[in-house]
Amino acid sequence: MGGQAKAEGLDRQAVSPEAVIASVLSRQKAAYLTDINPDLALRRDRLDLLERLILAWQERLAAAISEDFGNRSAVVTTLADIVPTRAAIRHARRHLKGWMRPRRVGLAWTGQPGSALILRQPLGVVGIIAPWNYPLNLMLSPLVGALAAGNRAMLKPSELTPAFSEALDAAVREFFTEDEVAVVTGGPDVAAAFSAAPFDHLVFTGSTAVGRRVAAAAAQNLTPVTLELGGKSPAIIDASADLNRAVPRLIWGKLLNSGQTCVAPDYVLVPRDRVEAFVAAAKAAAQQQYPSLAGNGDYTSIISSRHFERLRGLIDEARAEGAAVIELLPGTDAGRRILAPVLVTGAKEGTALMREEIFGPILPVIPYDTLDEALAYVNSRDRPLALYWFGTDKAAERRVLNGTISGGVTINDTILHLAQDSLPFGGVGASGSGQYHGEAGFVALSKEKPVLRQPRLSAVALLYPPYGRVASMLLKVLARFG
Repeated sequence: MGGQAKAEGLDRQAVSPEAVIASVLSRQKAAYLTDINPDLALRRDRLDLLERLILAWQERLAAAISEDFGNRSAVVTTLADIVPTRAAIRHARRHLKGWMRPRRVGLAWTGQPGSALILRQPLGVVGIIAPWNYPLNLMLSPLVGALAAGNRAMLKPSELTPAFSEALDAAVREFFTEDEVAVVTGGPDVAAAFSAAPFDHLVFTGSTAVGRRVAAAAAQNLTPVTLELGGKSPAIIDASADLNRAVPRLIWGKLLNSGQTCVAPDYVLVPRDRVEAFVAAAKAAAQQQYPSLAGNGDYTSIISSRHFERLRGLIDEARAEGAAVIELLPGTDAGRRILAPVLVTGAKEGTALMREEIFGPILPVIPYDTLDEALAYVNSRDRPLALYWFGTDKAAERRVLNGTISGGVTINDTILHLAQDSLPFGGVGASGSGQYHGEAGFVALSKEKPVLRQPRLSAVALLYPPYGRVASMLLKVLARFG
């Protein structure tokens, strides 16, 4: 089991990424074959090790994440990375025995007097590629599902979080053997090699553009993939919404991690006659949550200078095309990569702001006259990872739920559906494929193997050749009732 301070295998500095990945993968696959179906005790032990790792390393991991961002509050990391991951571990531990239990299923009369069941077995070795925005949660939450399902795993953190990647590597080496869980670090070349490795399943969280490349690379090995992507997640303010209650919740979800969240509201649809009131409420909410950006440790820096300049470019292009940019707070500081939050009204559809996922503290406001118009706007775009609706009109709520397709929904708040392990999490279409969290993650990383058991006596022998009158009669019965 765990506790090795140093991973075995090749000297990673002396060989190519492909060789490193192939060596570790080979060792993990060989180890998997020695215990294809780990028992409940061993799986729980690995989950316990993972929680012990988080507890022992959480301060160092939070500090590393803040270093990578330039500034990110330990509260944000605890709230969005550590707490949800520990909750996922506890949820899996509590339900694991039931998840592992073989499922008995009924048979059609053509299968009688046999019996059937479904066995859930580990796939083998799972590769996990995580992004930089919530590097611990989006790496270790899929790992919870992989370990619960009895798999081994290889982890590839983002090159944009080098301090976190180094700390995670050290933490994993302390608690797990390399043939159980291993971390592979490096840049885009390593990520490309990782995507092309013959895993038994690959979980990728990141942008839609990169997700397409990952899926294409995995397809060369027919490796099944779970893609957790993003897109432009809408928020809809209904005519029945209480702005004093709805807007602070919307602003919290938008400005958490400075908008660098895959399920952050990307734009908000507001009744035309309430836009002015919405803007006033948004300013008040932002100022209450972040009284000043100067020296404010609660407000997260943008991850890199390239991303900071991209966001400023989105604002500049929209303004140049005639949009109004409304500053919710002053305090943009390029040196600290602090981008003050803004609303944008009147943005043209052709601008990058309206085409691309924003991933920052910029919120386009789009007026609408009828709910049908708002739903048509949402449905004319790629299916989003999340959708948020604020209101009290139950008929309108039903229309929104039944009239849109998205990865998930939170009603009268933002983001919270993501933190519930009893709910599956995953996108649809351009926002992803497959899902995980809780039992959904366990199932995604298992093979549900159907097993049919025939008793000693079986009517199938009546269909053995040579075929005669009995076979003809049976075929007529099967054609009618089978």
